[in-house]
Amino acid sequence: MNVMHTAENQLSGDIDAKGIVAERLRRLRKASNMSLRQLAEATGTSASFLSQLERGLSGASTSTLIRIANVFGTSISELFSGTEAGQDPVLRRAERPALPVMNGQRKSLLSRRPLTQFETYLAEFEPGGSSGTEQYVHGDSHEMLFVMNGRVQLDLGPDSHVLEDGDCIEYQSSVPHRVINIGPSSAEVLFIISPPTSTAASFVDYRGKK
Repeated sequence: MNVMHTAENQLSGDIDAKGIVAERLRRLRKASNMSLRQLAEATGTSASFLSQLERGLSGASTSTLIRIANVFGTSISELFSGTEAGQDPVLRRAERPALPVMNGQRKSLLSRRPLTQFETYLAEFEPGGSSGTEQYVHGDSHEMLFVMNGRVQLDLGPDSHVLEDGDCIEYQSSVPHRVINIGPSSAEVLFIISPPTSTAASFVDYRGKK
């Protein structure tokens, strides 16, 4: 009798887990405005398989779930966590996940994970600091750079733009770009990207700000 009861509990747990993944996957995909076919191409699966997964009719291997989570900039644990209904909507300064200072830049993530319709980063540049030694690209999303304070130069493909307090510029994230602080003091810049281009691996080095 105990064995049967344990088996029933295990089955119930499997069904609940499938339901949580199905709901979270469906919500993330629709928020990212991605079709089943596009997600299938990005994860090396099929649209029919993903359709069954979203309806809770089938499960998926760990490797498949990792690929799916990476597409949405999340992790397997967050994929199973369900909706964070009780989560504090306020992100305190001390709680911002941030990267260590590199090239005179400290970058913090302001968006809540898992990322859905957009992602926002705050980059703080020391005088002479930059986003890197070379231009970089990430995905093919709509990106806005907004200068909160300071004076920076945005190298965008073959062109360069100087922006100061309150200035902003929009471009595709697939265009090579690089930001340099050309002012005499520190600068703060917001990067807003939609849909998100970061994967779960992008956040491995992010830590709570001290």
